[in-house]
Amino acid sequence: MKGCMYIVLVWIGTGLSITNVNAQTTYCNPVNIDYGYCPIPNFTTWGKHRATADPVIVNYKGDYYLFSTNQWGYWWSPDLLDWHFVSRKFLKSYHHVYDELCAPAVWVMGDTLLVFGSTYTSDFPIWMSTNPKGNEWKEAIDSLQIGGWDPDFFADDDGRLYMYNGSSNRYPLYGVEMDRRTFQPKGTRKEMYLLEPDKYGWQRFGEYQDNTFLDPFIEGAWMTKHHGKYYLQYGAPGTEFSGYADGVVVSDHPLGPFTPQAHNPVSYKPGGYARGAGHGSTFQDNKGYWWHVSTMVIAVKNSFERRIGYWPAGFDEDDIMYCNTAFGDYPHYVSRGSREAADSAGFNNAGFTGWMLLNYDKPVTVSSVLGGYLPNNAVDENIKTYWSAATGNKGEWIQTDLGNTCRVNAVQVNYADQDAPFMGKQTDIYHQYILWYSTDGKHWKVLADKSRQKKDVPHDYVELSQSVQARYIKMENIHMPGGKFALSGLRVFGHGNGALPDTVKDFLVLRTEKDKRSAWIKWSPVDNAYAYNIYTGIAPDKLYNCIMVHNNNDYYYKGMDKGRPYYFCIEAINENGVSARTAVMKVD
Repeated sequence: MKGCMYIVLVWIGTGLSITNVNAQTTYCNPVNIDYGYCPIPNFTTWGKHRATADPVIVNYKGDYYLFSTNQWGYWWSPDLLDWHFVSRKFLKSYHHVYDELCAPAVWVMGDTLLVFGSTYTSDFPIWMSTNPKGNEWKEAIDSLQIGGWDPDFFADDDGRLYMYNGSSNRYPLYGVEMDRRTFQPKGTRKEMYLLEPDKYGWQRFGEYQDNTFLDPFIEGAWMTKHHGKYYLQYGAPGTEFSGYADGVVVSDHPLGPFTPQAHNPVSYKPGGYARGAGHGSTFQDNKGYWWHVSTMVIAVKNSFERRIGYWPAGFDEDDIMYCNTAFGDYPHYVSRGSREAADSAGFNNAGFTGWMLLNYDKPVTVSSVLGGYLPNNAVDENIKTYWSAATGNKGEWIQTDLGNTCRVNAVQVNYADQDAPFMGKQTDIYHQYILWYSTDGKHWKVLADKSRQKKDVPHDYVELSQSVQARYIKMENIHMPGGKFALSGLRVFGHGNGALPDTVKDFLVLRTEKDKRSAWIKWSPVDNAYAYNIYTGIAPDKLYNCIMVHNNNDYYYKGMDKGRPYYFCIEAINENGVSARTAVMKVD
């Protein structure tokens, strides 16, 4: 394996110094929260693992509340950075529902936060609270007879309430007006939207929209209102795939008729370390900025092994809804500055720090190896693969060589579940470790000391108060919650102190009459680049979707509307930054 080497020994560091950790101003997807473990026995036969999906974030009284599938509780945060878990089960013994809280609906109505979970058994209550931070809840109604899978409740600004739901590869999303007082439907459900994969390539089933044995799924309804228009969002084509995305249809009325937006999908992340951006929700922060939170896929130990990510979103001057996932799993500032500056910058003002990945496919040394879980799996930018040490003992370690002395600003530690002993939500487990840095591999200083923390941090993100110059980063395990010391990504971010990559040459997009939903994209390799960003969209100034491709010079893109021309450009990426983009190319 390229750049791979390992030795089996135990290393013990000395000479601890002050921890160089900043009061956090940036974040890095996947979101670093204490994800619960899968609670369903027949979903864990390939190994016990963490899992959640279908996230909803709502802004309630200036704090952010995050709910997602089967977590036996929820989180709140004052700033979208520091999340606090509130332990709670929303079912009582007389509520006979298979999932505790699956694909939940969460909405604010007046001064009240309300929650409802997916069910068609008609015995799941609607819960209400005016103090969710204090875990004070009561039933608004004992059970919602109409039920609904993947539900969403939308309180319009005219005082009316609507519910949307649906999760099927056969039936559409539905919508109905609800009585605000009784929570009973006013009339019958209406059809809102059914997928059109014959027209829209991204809606086709499969990892790369290439699997024809099953029809695609539509699910995860979410309604957003902007400038008097109603944006009904939905997830497709399947949660197991990198191309899992959220699309949107638009109407002047909350129950339609709806028309697909010209730019689709809205949230789309088929490349990079952590992929997928489907079945989510859209919300505004306290400054009025739009965000989109959605599901990211792992799907190794089970098809429903998933995580959560969120990205800057918004609406352009033509009221086109978009989400910026470019560098979507690299460090970003949570604050986007003044509204005036952001509004003038538009899509490009997405908060990216400019800190580049410094150790992609670079040499790795480790204390031990378990079977075929090889060291370079920790630096291959693939969340599906991981390195595992032979044990979870204190003293196991991994070291990554950046190749040259670089400026280091942040490190993301992504743990993998190898021989995890847990099922369901755990509230008393934690990780402990020490990060070290060196310029020569011999003399070491502490980068961050987490040897005394009592937090469960499966995707820990360390932002440094001051950057350091380093060639080697070493992580020493102190304590694991259980199982082996295993990492799917030890990711080091900063600046490589060298030249930017060259601009891409010979960029071609081949689209045939046989199937205009698809294209073969090719370019001449750039010697000093490790990855590329392909930007595409419906107009030269609306290249809202981005595909990151590693260590390759072609890509099969199958996500287009067959009746519309598209525009493309590409940039090269290395440890020092990004190249100039190529000229925008129109492809009919």
